[in-house]
Amino acid sequence: MRRRYWFPKRYADVAARLRVPAGFVLAGLFLWFSRPTPASLAWGAPISAAGLLLRAWAAGHLEKNERLAMTGPYAHLRNPLYAGTVLVAAGLAIGAREAWLAAGFALFFVFLYLPVIQEEEKHLRELFPEFERYAAEVPPLAPRLRPVARGRFRWSLYRRNEEYRALLGYLAGLAALAWKAWSGIPRG
Repeated sequence: MRRRYWFPKRYADVAARLRVPAGFVLAGLFLWFSRPTPASLAWGAPISAAGLLLRAWAAGHLEKNERLAMTGPYAHLRNPLYAGTVLVAAGLAIGAREAWLAAGFALFFVFLYLPVIQEEEKHLRELFPEFERYAAEVPPLAPRLRPVARGRFRWSLYRRNEEYRALLGYLAGLAALAWKAWSGIPRG
């Protein structure tokens, strides 16, 4: 079956290469221009924590390029790592109290993450014949309530996928926002 895609392959390849460096630039802007308060952090931190938990849960079910992940959160949505990233960013944006930073995260996701998701799904279609049926049953980012499969979380996969790095990055960002919120330094 011939599929139509939103982004041309060349653009998706560039987006994949730019995603990490652009993320560091966005994080720097975020930390510099944020205007957090203890209250905004109290509202945003639980949302970000939920995103980190979703990412951790996904990492414990993911055997990259070895087996199609269809258990854990993958039984509810095809891209739980990216959905978790959206939740982390949303929580941090709430904590930052700066609407244009939230808009920046949204644009970053649309123009850098969606093309990467598109290319990853093309790769999975080629690698796993069962992906087409799975994709027909499981939505990409909004969760399906009833799981398509069940399986157990494995800490060994969490460590192999190095998901603890997302936790460490989040904790560093949250600490910087907390310091900015409680230090009384000028915001933005």
